[in-house]
Amino acid sequence: MPTIQASKMPTGQDRRHRRDAAFLNFRKDKMQKDNNKNNYNNSDLTTSTPAQRSHANVNGAAQAQEDINSICVFCGSGSGADKHYQQAAQRLGHDMAKAGMRLVYGGGSLGLMGEVARAVLKNQGTVTGIIPAFLSEKEQMLRDVDELIVTENMHERKALMFEKSDAFVALPGGIGTLEELVEQLTWSQLGRHNKPIILANIDNFWDPLMKLLRHMSGQAFIRPGLEVAFTVVDKPQEIVPAIISAATATANDKAHSDELITAKF
Repeated sequence: MPTIQASKMPTGQDRRHRRDAAFLNFRKDKMQKDNNKNNYNNSDLTTSTPAQRSHANVNGAAQAQEDINSICVFCGSGSGADKHYQQAAQRLGHDMAKAGMRLVYGGGSLGLMGEVARAVLKNQGTVTGIIPAFLSEKEQMLRDVDELIVTENMHERKALMFEKSDAFVALPGGIGTLEELVEQLTWSQLGRHNKPIILANIDNFWDPLMKLLRHMSGQAFIRPGLEVAFTVVDKPQEIVPAIISAATATANDKAHSDELITAKF
């Protein structure tokens, strides 16, 4: 049976203040940088830097900050060979807690999974861990989280992670991380959700994947109408602002669509 512990959540006002500060600081910093660094100029790969999304209007930004309450982080149960991976996980956890955003993750205590979860908790943030029973010992289930859910299988785990999350972040990881990321990219491509997806390209970790996606596009397997949309950031401090920025763009697109419908009728 699933084990669910009581949760502690920041107030809505606290979350809004924290996200406002994160978003405004992000815009100030990124507007001074090259907007095209991670734009691959391919019509079938809708990638963008956070700066390219930072021109959204105030109403869209406010709505985005209201909508993003929890972030699902996909990452390795190992630490990886590069110390910057661990540092990125720790910084992401810190920033999520300060922004009042709940972490939803795979429930383990090892590797980058443990690093990001402990960083959120250390900074008085909230964590939901979701882990299948057969991995509870192998990945050493972290019992200090605010909400711990033990599922019967991987499918239930992933379904709950999707349902409980407003955005997705992929830190470096292995096959499991890749599979989780690609599933969300696929669901987005097929129009099943429009939640922000962020690739944290720490020390160019995700470059081979992006090269493969460009190859798929060049070979006409990723086609117009089946675009793959995600945002790439290089630094961990850019992740939370990038989520807000991507959500703002989505909110603005919806508002524009609603305006067109209203005008039509």
